[in-house]
Amino acid sequence: MITVVIADRMGKGQNVAKGVEAAGGRAVVVPGMGADMRLGDVMQQENADMGISFCGSGGAGALTASTKYGYPERHGMRSIEEGLTAINDGKTVLGFGFMDQEELGKRLTEDFEKKHAANYGDE
Repeated sequence: MITVVIADRMGKGQNVAKGVEAAGGRAVVVPGMGADMRLGDVMQQENADMGISFCGSGGAGALTASTKYGYPERHGMRSIEEGLTAINDGKTVLGFGFMDQEELGKRLTEDFEKKHAANYGDE
């Protein structure tokens, strides 16, 4: 099962979490204001497969997770399609502007699982 950590600057992310769970993943929502800055720490604690960060610029949490732990990241994204491309390019930390949408969580989780199917016994 894929574990996805969701960290939103405003403490949100519940809709994305619903999408992750609808796709069969396990969602961990980091609570509280400024949660995006703790994305990498929580990914480490949870041994997560993917992290999703949300803030105004779409970059702070993703860049911090990458700098601190070396996760391959892409930031500044504003659409689901950009996220899907990042997954296809091997990124595991995705930074978006504010997009707490169930469809985003579902599609990212589904594509991540397809990309890494051998790791999850689905191949």
